[in-house]
Amino acid sequence: MVLKIRLARFGKRHAPVYNIVVAHARTARNSLPLEVLGTYDPIPKTPSVTDRSASGRRVKDIQLDSARAKYWLGVGAQPTDTAWRLLSMIGLLEPKHRDGLVARKPRMVGEVGLAEGKQMQEEAAPRKEAVEA
Repeated sequence: MVLKIRLARFGKRHAPVYNIVVAHARTARNSLPLEVLGTYDPIPKTPSVTDRSASGRRVKDIQLDSARAKYWLGVGAQPTDTAWRLLSMIGLLEPKHRDGLVARKPRMVGEVGLAEGKQMQEEAAPRKEAVEA
């Protein structure tokens, strides 16, 4: 059966907190998971006074057992897009999208991309000159 690393919501209304869990792909979002890997608090909080690395920026809290996450990734668990983003922030996975680059939409059959179109124009240019001469 396919395993997913995904987020399971808990917390109050308008104050979500998520568990990062490993669960079967066909089970409901908040059903009993196989294992809870950590938590993710998406609401930015100001760092406490005791935190010396605080630069005054608001941070989102991610707590994760990285050894267990590596194990489940090694076994073949597939992270969802949101879980992939969180795991890439920690450094367990490569980011899917870098520097604001957006994945291109798939082309239709017969549709020509920009690079191929320019190449086809350059190839056709000598033919036009030969016809005109």
